[in-house]
Amino acid sequence: MAFQVSPGVLVQEKDLTSIIPSLSTSIGGIVIASSKGQANTIVEVSSERDLVNNFGIPDNTNASSWYTAANFLKYSGALKVVRAIDETAALNASGSAGVLIDNDDIWENSIPTAAGNFAARSPGLWGNSLKVSVCPSAAAFTGWAHASLFDVAPGTSEYASARGGANDEMYIVVSDEDGDITGTAGTILETFIVSKAYDAKSITGEGMYYKDKLFRSSEYIYWMDHETASPAFGGAVKGVTYDATQVVYDLSLAGGLDGSYPTSGDFKEGLDLFDDPDTVDVNLLMCGPGDQVHAQNIINVCNSRKDCVGFISPLFADVVGVTSSATQTTNIKTYFDALSSTSYAVFDSGWKYQYDTYNDVFRWVPLNGDVAGTCASTDNVSDPWFSPAGMSRGNIKSVVKLAFNPKKNERDTLYKARINPVVTFPGMGTVLWGDKTAQAKASAFDRINVRRLFITLEKAIAQASRAQLFEFNDDITRANFLAMTNPYLRDVQGRRGITDFKVVCDTSNNTGDVIDRNEFRADIYIKPARSINFITLTFVATRTGVSFSEVGA
Repeated sequence: MAFQVSPGVLVQEKDLTSIIPSLSTSIGGIVIASSKGQANTIVEVSSERDLVNNFGIPDNTNASSWYTAANFLKYSGALKVVRAIDETAALNASGSAGVLIDNDDIWENSIPTAAGNFAARSPGLWGNSLKVSVCPSAAAFTGWAHASLFDVAPGTSEYASARGGANDEMYIVVSDEDGDITGTAGTILETFIVSKAYDAKSITGEGMYYKDKLFRSSEYIYWMDHETASPAFGGAVKGVTYDATQVVYDLSLAGGLDGSYPTSGDFKEGLDLFDDPDTVDVNLLMCGPGDQVHAQNIINVCNSRKDCVGFISPLFADVVGVTSSATQTTNIKTYFDALSSTSYAVFDSGWKYQYDTYNDVFRWVPLNGDVAGTCASTDNVSDPWFSPAGMSRGNIKSVVKLAFNPKKNERDTLYKARINPVVTFPGMGTVLWGDKTAQAKASAFDRINVRRLFITLEKAIAQASRAQLFEFNDDITRANFLAMTNPYLRDVQGRRGITDFKVVCDTSNNTGDVIDRNEFRADIYIKPARSINFITLTFVATRTGVSFSEVGA
């Protein structure tokens, strides 16, 4: 409390209203292969349309990966996507032989040289269809093929005119020269009115410099280098009159390459972006069609974060085209037996056949995107501590058929091996028919709902507890913590997440030694609610003259 040195009234406030916030527990994450899009950077999408806009449509090479992401979006509108590429061969189309620019951060930090004046915005063959046309002056505007797109010829911006400059304006048109992007050759994709001067601004104060304007606004191209001119582009506009006699400059981009399908190492580079829980919020991490190395990498990330669950399916070859269900069962079990035990992962039993609307064909897609999706939809209709399995919350969407539809004895084998069967029941649809985590040891944490309950509680309470940092470890601080935590846990209890709890935060665990080490301790005891996995129905036939009270006991 401040001390007053003269008469007066001191008014103070103290905030004791800290609460534990509600947190989203259905943010998906995935590393995919795709035909276009920023690589090795996290892109947030909320719909399948966003997925298409950012990463293109699926093709024969990447469909199972792409559709894993698309399937999750049928259940949730929050997905963080990283595009993996073949780092040894993928290239962005450019004005020369192609150049690798993974994403915007790479371009901003180090613009590659010797790549022509422009380059495609992301790696891949798609960029070879781009054409960039530049009209740098009024003299070049006459007869220009794209003149009808603009009201007047490029001239002098108001910003340049006010500073004694002239002829700084130019026009840029980006088109789909070959039609590989839009399906129609010559389609205009973008138009820009820009300046050659780095300091030029529009009447609204927006920067007009063409290098920066393209970076901010273009979906298709990067600036790479200036056209040879005198005076040189990129200087201050004051007192500069740019050459007005240049001709139109057309550049067809080339050299773009997809490379091979990304390796596990390429996928790990993308997966590493999800590693830090303090900077990246993600809860449901999907493997897609990844191999065993990628699957184990998913587990490693989730084990490290401890606030995220990984979802993994068996290999395509384990279930698709295998005629014997007994062999399919063995293949699946063998695959998952090699992965480490953890409560931060969920294994499923296979792949589904679904329709690809973009290519008018049917595709095989792993189920882990859908299983993660059932957890996301469970969050929306109930809470994370409810089981995502069964007829109420475990329905799998867009299924034509399953590659493997396990029978009862096969489901028993899989479930004992910590694998959750996905089953099609006649007249009842396709459902997730198990809620085990990948933990081999029997405990409360071998169930999905319990693991996700503790993730929710731990994350929410830990985040709220940051308010206690740098306070004194005394009765007041401990009382504030209890006043914040107990109501939250009572609310979770009222919503059927836990059956009982106890929070200990007093001198019994905050001893003098603890206080002297600048620590603060709270012990939170939780009795989690358990999902029903087994139902026993006993039917008893009795004689007509027997009273039910006689046999009920």
